[in-house]
Amino acid sequence: MPLNMVHDADGLPRIILTDPTGSSAEVLLYGGQVVSWKNERREELLFMSSKAIWKPSKAIRGGIPVCFPQFGNLDSTERHGFARNKLWSLDSDPSPLPPTNNQSSVDLILKFTEEDLKTWPRSFELRLRITLSASKLTLISRVRNTDNKPFSFTFALRNYLSVSDISEVRVEGLETLDYLDNLMHRERFTEQADAITFDGEVDRVYLSTPSKIAIIDHEKKRTFVLRKDGMPDAVMWNPWDKKAKALPDMGDEEYKSMLCVDSASIETPIVLKPSEEWKGYQELSTVSSSYCSGQLDPRKVLYGFH
Repeated sequence: MPLNMVHDADGLPRIILTDPTGSSAEVLLYGGQVVSWKNERREELLFMSSKAIWKPSKAIRGGIPVCFPQFGNLDSTERHGFARNKLWSLDSDPSPLPPTNNQSSVDLILKFTEEDLKTWPRSFELRLRITLSASKLTLISRVRNTDNKPFSFTFALRNYLSVSDISEVRVEGLETLDYLDNLMHRERFTEQADAITFDGEVDRVYLSTPSKIAIIDHEKKRTFVLRKDGMPDAVMWNPWDKKAKALPDMGDEEYKSMLCVDSASIETPIVLKPSEEWKGYQELSTVSSSYCSGQLDPRKVLYGFH
């Protein structure tokens, strides 16, 4: 089936993925970025800022940006890397991956340019397969070293999740874990709470995280389940009111309706020898939150107990 590609008002090529259940996703070639994911009831599941800048060379605030070859601002390359600010291509020769069972999917590729070599002098291929199915969105990322010497990188998929009210959200699955607090000069702490709730700015890198994390939206009675492999860290970010007002591409009150929970490999950079390839897997799904005494039983989400 040919891909459904359209050009939006800003001229950016956009691929529309659809599923027989009625769910959909939209992917830009710019940044290889998912900018919309709707369930079968046409409810938008990803946050997109009303002030997002849809012009090349600027990152787009929302959706799922790809952060490569670095996450954060650790060296001379631009913050969160350049992959999210480049025009990707359709991958005409994707390497074999598990069959997609006729699900709607697209394969994208980003190769280095001479311009990239000025800031990050390494040759690479970055591939991304995006697959949509009923209540599920899967992203498989692969980085291949096409250089003649080893290189290292950090990586993240920044998931801007749409929530009803950040003060009504809780995250489960990160209890007792160590995290680096970016608001405290990356000082290392241990999570003490039974579940993470929000009453102010948060910017943390949780380390050695489980393969499954639950983001529970009490008001919508909806739980996002993030499953991941090959990305041991998880970043949690919400700018809260002061930071949101300082961001030119975010509405003053929009922090209330978003939360970033990212799949990442940050603490220990990934090292690839020539011709080696790294693969990272992420699956986002939604389940309805079942309440018991007013609380979600996290075991039902995290471990599938019945």
